[in-house]
Amino acid sequence: MLDELDQRLVALLRTDARMAVANLAITLKISRATAKSRIDRLVSSGVISGFTAVLSENDNHGVRAITMVQVDGKHEEAVMKRLMGLPEVRHLHGTNGKWDFVAELEAPNVGAFDELLRKIRQIDGIANTDTSILLKARKVVA
Repeated sequence: MLDELDQRLVALLRTDARMAVANLAITLKISRATAKSRIDRLVSSGVISGFTAVLSENDNHGVRAITMVQVDGKHEEAVMKRLMGLPEVRHLHGTNGKWDFVAELEAPNVGAFDELLRKIRQIDGIANTDTSILLKARKVVA
C-alpha cells in the first residue's frame, strides 16, 4: 500500500522521471536520503517497474490506435498469444463487457497500419474489432 508521501513521489516521477533526487526531496520537503530510499523501495517492490522517455507530439511516430477485440469464447487464450506476438501491439489489456481485449497499436505509416488491421482481423477466434486512431494527446503520463 502506498502512503501519501509515496503517492506524491510517484506523481512527481510520472511528470518528470528524470527529476534529480535532490529536487524531489526539496519539492516533497524530505531529506535526499529519504527520497532515495523511497524510490529504491518502490522499484524493488515492483510498484515502479521502470522509467521511460515520452516522445514529443511534434515528431512523426506513425499511426497509433486503440482496437477493441471481441473473441469467440473458446479461443481467448490463442487470440491473446497471437496478439502478444505482434510487435505492433504495444499494450494488450483484458477487459470486461462486450470486448475481451483492448490493444494499443502502432505502425510506421497508414499502409503498414492497414496491413496490421488485416492481420488482426484474420486471427482465428476474433469475432469483431472496433478501431479508433489516436489523434493529438491531451494528457500524457509516463
